[in-house]
Amino acid sequence: MNMEMDFDRRCVMADLKYNMSFTAGGLFLLESLPVAEAYLQFRSWEKVNELVLAENTIQSKTNASLVRFNREIVSRLQLLTDDQIKLLVEGSIAERKLILWVAICRKHKFINDFATEVIREKFLQLNFKVTYKDFDIFFNKKSEWHDELDHLTDSSRSKVRQVLFRMMRESDILLDNDEINRIHLTSRFIETMKRTNRAEFSIFPITELEITKALDV
Repeated sequence: MNMEMDFDRRCVMADLKYNMSFTAGGLFLLESLPVAEAYLQFRSWEKVNELVLAENTIQSKTNASLVRFNREIVSRLQLLTDDQIKLLVEGSIAERKLILWVAICRKHKFINDFATEVIREKFLQLNFKVTYKDFDIFFNKKSEWHDELDHLTDSSRSKVRQVLFRMMRESDILLDNDEINRIHLTSRFIETMKRTNRAEFSIFPITELEITKALDV
């Protein structure tokens, strides 16, 4: 894939249906770094896949998990710009987590919608506690429009909820007590997002004023 292709094309969700494959793991912070480094070296996702699978650079315990985790990580990182992948490698821990949260929300519309419709809305209402009940209400609402959610078993639904909350904690969107964390977007991070649209900033718990300032940079 040519990573210099038009930004808008790269950020379009490939499927309007909810892809729930994120139950394969969490944020994948440590595992994503060698994958990103390999991409910056080869500029070829095909070669990245070959390297990761041949050398187990993400240090998975089994071959099955290696294949599954690598597929999920690569599918996320492919949706980032070269500048964002570079920041993932060179940035601070906080910036790396933000970049991976962007990638996750681009890959998984379900998470994107939860971030914008639940997390940010609660933040703007100064209601900072996020509960499993919030998830269940959101899930039930979306299942009216997404038949794929109705096909999930109770155990799968529970797994989705568990992994989503873990991702939000790992990315610092939520604190350990499941309260919303006030995110600080660094100028370096904002620079990598300069060609994004206003809606994408809504995946972060930030104010409208902060979004306006970020877009004006």
